[in-house]
Amino acid sequence: MDWGLPRPGRGALAVWRRNLLVWRKLMGASLTINFGEPFLYLLGLGYGLGFFIGDMAGMPYLTFLATGVVAASAMQTATFEGMYSVFTRMVPQRTYEAMLAAPLTVDDILAGELLWCASKGLLSGVAILVVAAALGAVGGWGALWVIPVVFVVGLCFAGPALVMSALSPNYDFFVYYQTLGLTPMFILCGVFYPVDTLPPAVQTAVQVLPLTHAVALVRPLVAGLAVDDVGLHLAVLLAYAAAGYYLAVVLVRRRLLV
Repeated sequence: MDWGLPRPGRGALAVWRRNLLVWRKLMGASLTINFGEPFLYLLGLGYGLGFFIGDMAGMPYLTFLATGVVAASAMQTATFEGMYSVFTRMVPQRTYEAMLAAPLTVDDILAGELLWCASKGLLSGVAILVVAAALGAVGGWGALWVIPVVFVVGLCFAGPALVMSALSPNYDFFVYYQTLGLTPMFILCGVFYPVDTLPPAVQTAVQVLPLTHAVALVRPLVAGLAVDDVGLHLAVLLAYAAAGYYLAVVLVRRRLLV
């Protein structure tokens, strides 16, 4: 197994552009999902449930929910792109074999995929931000600072998703990660309620999960509040992205080149 450090080059941008050109053909359906689902979520849960809850953590529940959904949506979109779409290109379509016949390396291909997954996560997060602003759930123009943060969130979750694709023998394998990884984070990491309402042991456990740090950055930025521990939260997100990318490169080298 080749454990050498990845050395991606400009070929990564060619892979990113290739995925963009393919996505443009399906752009209508993709944008409908990106804008339609968050609108229904925020309208139904934010207004409906928010009517009974009122304020949460010092802000209207609609704002609290919208800020959590921005981070969670970037997580889910980047993850699903990194699992199902990447696996499809790598195994059934054998697109990677064609790329490797061109002057591209595994390092280039996965770096391009990592950037593309983060771009899809960014698109999803920005769509929810636009819907939230239209519903009056955004604190002001300072919320635009959340855009680069959401891109980093996409990178963070793309890394582990690429690892799952590199390990997966088929599509059913992804159910393990969805059930044991994504769902607990979606429920426990502060999307729907503050983490400090959980039992102390669970509060400690969720601190190692990246969605907790993503929500901790996104929520105050969108709500117009001060952000604490920015360096810590960004370091955790980037560490997941870097570790995931490195491990995925090692595994895909073994899968395609050995």
